[in-house]
Amino acid sequence: MNRKPAPGLYDYWPYAERPKIRWPGGAKLALWIAPNIEFYEYAPPTNPQRKPWPRPLPDVLAYATRDYGNRVGHQRMMRVMDKYGLRGSVSLSAATLIHHPEVIALAAERNWEFFSHGIYNTRYTYGLDEAQERAMIAESMALIRQHTGQNCHGYLAPALSHSEQTIDLFAEAGGLYTCDLFHDDQPTPVHTRSGRRFVSVPYSLELNDTITYVVNKIEPRRYGQMIKDAFDRLYAEGEESGTVMCVPLHAYQVSHPHRLRAFEEAMDYACGHAGVWKATGREIAQHYLEHHYDAALASIQSANHVGREGQA
Repeated sequence: MNRKPAPGLYDYWPYAERPKIRWPGGAKLALWIAPNIEFYEYAPPTNPQRKPWPRPLPDVLAYATRDYGNRVGHQRMMRVMDKYGLRGSVSLSAATLIHHPEVIALAAERNWEFFSHGIYNTRYTYGLDEAQERAMIAESMALIRQHTGQNCHGYLAPALSHSEQTIDLFAEAGGLYTCDLFHDDQPTPVHTRSGRRFVSVPYSLELNDTITYVVNKIEPRRYGQMIKDAFDRLYAEGEESGTVMCVPLHAYQVSHPHRLRAFEEAMDYACGHAGVWKATGREIAQHYLEHHYDAALASIQSANHVGREGQA
């Protein structure tokens, strides 16, 4: 078998033995909220490796369920985030800039960050060659810059369909961070073929509302408690070294009338603590690159050197 034993994008690095992370203002925990503002096509092109909808096309139920987020849910979710001074880091299907500019305007008014989530959430990286994926990444970044004035610094592959080249291509396009690795509770350096300085910013699938409600079928009050429990653990560990907590949201999930209170109560709890840095993904990545990246590389190299000596 010639399969790779691991992605090769990062090194093993024991959690307890790392250089200490210090967030701005002495915060213990960096809290970032990642609303996914996505566009799903009613009748998307066929991809042989993945079906976009469970029913034969056109799937009105699946399309309309997601359209609820753009019509109703985002405004409801924004009001809760405004209440607690939380700026979103938008995982953006760039097609939404064209189809629903009014939703983007609401986020831009709040000085939210926009990072790339591809073009459509019904068009995947699967089956693209390197040139095609590079073009898709470049187009999404250009659309964000054109419509929001922001440079795009982060990336989450559309529908989590990244390839072996995704991170390399995004780094080469000028990106700073990925959300596609899910392997840690602190930022970590990422290997790129270009050698560019690049990091993973923690993005939680465990607290992702779609995973919670659709995959794990957890009820709203339990979801709210999960967020509080995660906060308590990461906040306590942040006393020693700064941690990151990400809550990824979809307005067609979290913003239904019977679900939103769970999120609101969880944010009331978390934001009621001192020492919480209400950050964006970009701010976390930039702070880490400036203040902790070099020490992290040295620590990783030292740990790997000791490990090799122990195996000799």
